[in-house]
Amino acid sequence: MKLSAFKFDLPEKYIALHPTLNRDESRLMVINKSDQSIEHKVFKDVVDYFDDGDVLVMNDTKVFPARLYGNKEKTGAKIEVFLLRELNKEMHLWDVLVDPARKIRVGNKLYFGEGDLVAEVIDNTTSRGRTIRFLTDGSDEEFYNTIDTLGETPLPKHIQRDAEPEDRERFQTIYAEHVGAVAAPSAGLHFTKQIMKRLEIKGVAMCPITLHIGLGTFRPVDVEDLTKHKTDSENYRIGDDTVQHVNQAMADKKRICAVGTTAMRSLESSVSASGLLKENEGWTDKFIFPPYEFKICNAMITNFHLPESTLLMMACAFGGYDLIMEAYQIAIKEKYRFFSYGDAMLII
Repeated sequence: MKLSAFKFDLPEKYIALHPTLNRDESRLMVINKSDQSIEHKVFKDVVDYFDDGDVLVMNDTKVFPARLYGNKEKTGAKIEVFLLRELNKEMHLWDVLVDPARKIRVGNKLYFGEGDLVAEVIDNTTSRGRTIRFLTDGSDEEFYNTIDTLGETPLPKHIQRDAEPEDRERFQTIYAEHVGAVAAPSAGLHFTKQIMKRLEIKGVAMCPITLHIGLGTFRPVDVEDLTKHKTDSENYRIGDDTVQHVNQAMADKKRICAVGTTAMRSLESSVSASGLLKENEGWTDKFIFPPYEFKICNAMITNFHLPESTLLMMACAFGGYDLIMEAYQIAIKEKYRFFSYGDAMLII
């Protein structure tokens, strides 16, 4: 398919700038592929669609405060440093994006807070990318605590406001465990302890995978021919316990639901030759767009995504292009909220 097939008009006012007051009171559109029906629910109703033996696969990555503001030595010019990933723990080397990039050269020192943290630029990677080394003599714990204190919640640019204190909690799933993401797995933001308890009582297994989401999730596709688009690699892990639950559910013909595109991408990156899920750890750059034959899941929870985004493409691959694009037009007409803090869709 072509990029232009995923273009639609989305009024700016439908991009959610804040989360709903309660996580589970966002709206839920339920799309049934078999009869092409569309229902309008509230997210807490999601429990009604799962039964004993079903499996929900959830990404337990944890967002860290990746956006730092500092000053350049001598000139004092204000700069933004966005931490992408740690390259070397012992040397405190990080892959980052800087803004304004034209002012940041190899050899520059950058100061954060009241000199609480100092970094040196040691390499250029892309036009905005740099490798920096934090100059610290403290323990790892002290270093990460300083990052946590000085850093800001990395809200995506399309949420056009400054980060607020409540974002520390709300731009994070309640089951987040392994630090490493610069964006939240947004489909999971709707879950509460009450919903998870109700699912547990029904006999539904909630199985973790970990995929550390990078900025590539939001990078625009700039080629019309989707086969020529390359996505950034992201680190993921699928453990044995999740593998056992998923494969048993497949054998029993139960509902297996990926909570979010990142969970789906992880599962589809780890299919054995016999079509079962296998334990795995590594990097994936899997890009899923129509047509695509999914191997593991028969259900998916996802948010409402932006036009021409890779996330919309995956939703269309799973739910069917015509049905999902029709659902998006209905969502706009019904004033659903889009993007990371927006409403949810269940495709069954």
